[in-house]
Amino acid sequence: MYSLNTPPHPLLLPPPLLTMSSTTTTSHLLHPFHHHHLPKPKPSPLRLRLRSALSDPRLLHLAEKLEDSVSPSLPLLHNLRLSSSDSILSKSWPTRRDDPFRYTDLSLLKSSQIEPSPPSPSSPLPDEPQLFPNRFYILDGHVIPSLSSLPNLPNGVYVGGISGVPDRIAGSVLDSFSGFRDGDLFWDLNGIGAPDVAVVYVPEGCRVEEPLHLKYVFGGGGGERRLAVSNPRVLVVVERGGEIGIVEEFGGGGGDGFYWANSVAEVAIGEGGRVSHSYVQRQELGSAHTKWTLVQQGSSSTYELVEISTGGKLSRHNLHIQQLGPDTVTELSSFHMSRSDQLLDLHSKLVLDHPRGYARQLHKCVVSHSSGKVVFDGNIQVNRYAQQTDAGQQTRSLPLTPRPCINVKPNLKIVADDVKCSHGAAISNLEDSQQLFYFKARGIDTQTARDAVVFSFGAEVLSRLPYEALRKSLASDLKGLIADKETIHLPDEI
Repeated sequence: MYSLNTPPHPLLLPPPLLTMSSTTTTSHLLHPFHHHHLPKPKPSPLRLRLRSALSDPRLLHLAEKLEDSVSPSLPLLHNLRLSSSDSILSKSWPTRRDDPFRYTDLSLLKSSQIEPSPPSPSSPLPDEPQLFPNRFYILDGHVIPSLSSLPNLPNGVYVGGISGVPDRIAGSVLDSFSGFRDGDLFWDLNGIGAPDVAVVYVPEGCRVEEPLHLKYVFGGGGGERRLAVSNPRVLVVVERGGEIGIVEEFGGGGGDGFYWANSVAEVAIGEGGRVSHSYVQRQELGSAHTKWTLVQQGSSSTYELVEISTGGKLSRHNLHIQQLGPDTVTELSSFHMSRSDQLLDLHSKLVLDHPRGYARQLHKCVVSHSSGKVVFDGNIQVNRYAQQTDAGQQTRSLPLTPRPCINVKPNLKIVADDVKCSHGAAISNLEDSQQLFYFKARGIDTQTARDAVVFSFGAEVLSRLPYEALRKSLASDLKGLIADKETIHLPDEI
């Protein structure tokens, strides 16, 4: 508490009475990455300090540390950082009173000392088999081309940092930054602290046969109450008629496991384009993982996402998809498995604004421990002009403990009148003896039968992964998690 004679904290002082230069004009924000509008980089924390009284002091302090940690030598990111700094001034740490975080406990972040990850990444590469020939490494948010291997890319395809984007595609790439205004504080923190942007560009009519494996590796912090935060950012641009498969895989680098990965991926798909997106989250169990995925689909385009999430002490995925034209296809599948003291959260929003859109969403989750928790908040919004839409949403949960913590909220909002839409939620458990009758009748013991039922529950989503090597790797991981009796609590009798 402050006494009347205690000087106020510098972060709480009112802003000085001065007129700021108009470096953030409306035109800059609407077109944030055009070369002609780029102001010269300035000492970054100044704007934040001038208006610090309007923001959460602790959040502001973190934002300033992130600004100080990034290199000013990337002018293409200056306006992103500037607009994110302005946006975060009106933000504060979410609480349970904020509806999007009603069931999401952020105490791991609030109670930890958060420091930016080192400017020179030192995370070791994990010793594991290489699943795909096209591999691109991002270490603690930094693009590392020297560790990457891209032997099978067609002519015209670019994969690399934003500073190396060829002039011939620079306009298309920079125009594809969305200027998204509905992000939360995690979106803004990434915009402030992203040291680089990994750019994936597919030209018109080009089909990339081999998938691109984006491998994110993170190092540890300094202990259980200290988290090193990194902010990787990816921009995927697929021009008209282009096709690519992308595998995003997040994992630790073998450190102490205490870190915060705060990632953003923007995907822009042109007319008739196609993106197959596999997202694998198997972070260290002491880590925090927050991710935004923003997808904008042109007419007649297809976006397919298969998400497998089993890692992290705290994991939150914000998925926002906009269908920007007619005859657009969106298919979303996700599987989460929460074990001891894990919180896995998926908040998704799919907006359909045009005729003949098609959308399917399947979310499945397993809670194997009484201290585990799963959150699903799925929203599909069918607006007035999205006539003849075909949309379906289903969430299914399998608790393996007598006291599960599962919060699911499927939500289908329909304004159009000529549509075919459905949604539903189901919860089942292993105490229903009919699920195991088939196995027991054939002499299979109860434990083996239980493991088979749990695996088959998740295998429905795993089978939708388009790559056999990835399916086998994740199936092996899932079997190992199910067999780990230290983190899974099953009733003794059925």
